Amino acid sequence: MSILFKGLAEPSRMTIMRALMIEAELCVCDVASLLQAPVANASHHLRSLHRIGLVKHRKDGKLVWYSLDDEHVRSILQLAMVHEEETEAPHVQA
Repeated sequence: MSILFKGLAEPSRMTIMRALMIEAELCVCDVASLLQAPVANASHHLRSLHRIGLVKHRKDGKLVWYSLDDEHVRSILQLAMVHEEETEAPHVQA
């Protein structure tokens, strides 16, 4: 689980995951536009998310489309978002 949460801890990756909750699929160019980053950076983040099992991809000609891997991933993200909304500030312990 630590690999999963480490992958989600990166702000750009969390932005991608939130977008994939709204859109069924996004291509690398869509993600690059969303992040306002080069396609190479977007592709790197998507490969990382794929490697840890959070997103899946399909090829359509030269385009690669990404989507959430399954409903478990969607549930994890929805629970995290609800928790974030209910929590005023992060709890930090020394």
